[in-house]
Amino acid sequence: MSIIVTGSIATDHLSTFAGRFADQLIPEALDRVSLSFLVDSLEVRRGGVAANIAFGMALLGQRPILVGAAGVDFADYRSWLDRAGVDTDSVVVSDELHTARFLCTTDLAGNQIASFYSGAMVRARDIELRPVVDRIEALDLVVVSPNDPDAMLRHSDECRQRGFPFAADPSQQLATMDPAQIFSLIEGAAYLFTNEYERALVMRKTGLSQTQVLDRVGTWVTTLGAKGARIERRGEPTEEVRAVPVEHEVDPTGVGDAFRSGFLTGLRWQLPLSRSAQLGCALASLVLQTVGPQEYELHPTMFVNGLAAVYGRGAAEQIAPCLPAAAV
Repeated sequence: MSIIVTGSIATDHLSTFAGRFADQLIPEALDRVSLSFLVDSLEVRRGGVAANIAFGMALLGQRPILVGAAGVDFADYRSWLDRAGVDTDSVVVSDELHTARFLCTTDLAGNQIASFYSGAMVRARDIELRPVVDRIEALDLVVVSPNDPDAMLRHSDECRQRGFPFAADPSQQLATMDPAQIFSLIEGAAYLFTNEYERALVMRKTGLSQTQVLDRVGTWVTTLGAKGARIERRGEPTEEVRAVPVEHEVDPTGVGDAFRSGFLTGLRWQLPLSRSAQLGCALASLVLQTVGPQEYELHPTMFVNGLAAVYGRGAAEQIAPCLPAAAV
């Protein structure tokens, strides 16, 4: 059984600004902003939401199927993902366009200003999921993560038509989607992933209440930053999972993707939802201490000890046996 992860494949250009963006903003002049920030560093890293999620799952011993579109410069990136354990056979490669680019600057307060060039990602709208499912023969879940908007809508629609269970992870694409598109994306999803801001945006744009959203999705998982995560299901008590504390935060890019990697892997291991969220929070803490969303490593003893310190020995004892043999 397998998880298909659809979404963006990109190269991240990450910079840091030794100040706070808010200090440079003039409230009465926000309608004519013209700012340039002198940054202290530039890191070029592999990224893209789907690729980040797939990488994290592979680190935990899974073999996720990555589905998306990349460009003429994808060869080295493909090799990296293949070696990590990601199935890249269903990635469509354009012979004309470059792989998408994510350009992001982070200030001292952890705030980010980013731009995204879609490049070859637009080709993802032409991808049909049925041939991918036929190739792998068995399916647990399709993750519809940020991508070309038409691709996201196509994938969620195909999942509903063919009865493929899917998770909706609209993330930053919510800003460009209209209410009808958001309805189409989340309707019938087994899981809906958002952060706090995206949660509010879903309800404001659609006019749906919390209860009405839960009428349309099976489980709503909201990441809460340093507060951890919230899990909601219709007719069930809300569950709160606290985050794994981090002494030195380095870069928040990809933290939410790592949470999804851990949570989805927990589902594959048939862990309870709260335990899956704990695994997600633990993996996210590793990314937060690293520059780049795919540069972190899993050191099993430290990882399990960290789980025990935050969530108790029961969590460590339940998760440790599931870790890949090479890691324990």
